[in-house]
Amino acid sequence: MEEIAEVYSRSLFEVASEHDVLDRVRDELGEFADALDESRDLQIFFFSPYFSSQEKKEGIEQAVTEADEHFVHFLELLAERHRLPAIFRIRREYDRMWSEENKLVAVSVTTAVKLDQQIVEDIGKRIEEQTGKRIELSSTVDPGIVGGLVLQVGNMVMDASLKARLERLRKQVARGA
Repeated sequence: MEEIAEVYSRSLFEVASEHDVLDRVRDELGEFADALDESRDLQIFFFSPYFSSQEKKEGIEQAVTEADEHFVHFLELLAERHRLPAIFRIRREYDRMWSEENKLVAVSVTTAVKLDQQIVEDIGKRIEEQTGKRIELSSTVDPGIVGGLVLQVGNMVMDASLKARLERLRKQVARGA
């Protein structure tokens, strides 16, 4: 059985795609989920069984103004079926489908020291060329890796850090002893 979030996010994605509002709905879904995440009061109101579906629909009308009509209807449907608590998983799944549709892959470069921005961009360009996909590039510094870099492309990780090399060496020495 498919998870509820997958079914709802796929439905929203298909409707948004039909009406050519994929990006707009993605932004609005993100804004709504972020607002819920930041406000305990909103979570209590929208997730609590003590408020009726009708009250929640009215709350959506007041809280979500100037949004795409399909997105508003989607939120009302979630409220009616008491599925608003799944909004965070729905957002993650919608974002995954949106990235897939736009051939976008997340790339993270982690190094022990801050790299020159041009070097990071060059790494990103090489990955774009090799994967044939657009990338969403981020760079972080983690002194704990000692040296080298850790590259994450989508869900694949290439760990060429000094910390990982030392750990592999330690395991080899431990096996040999």
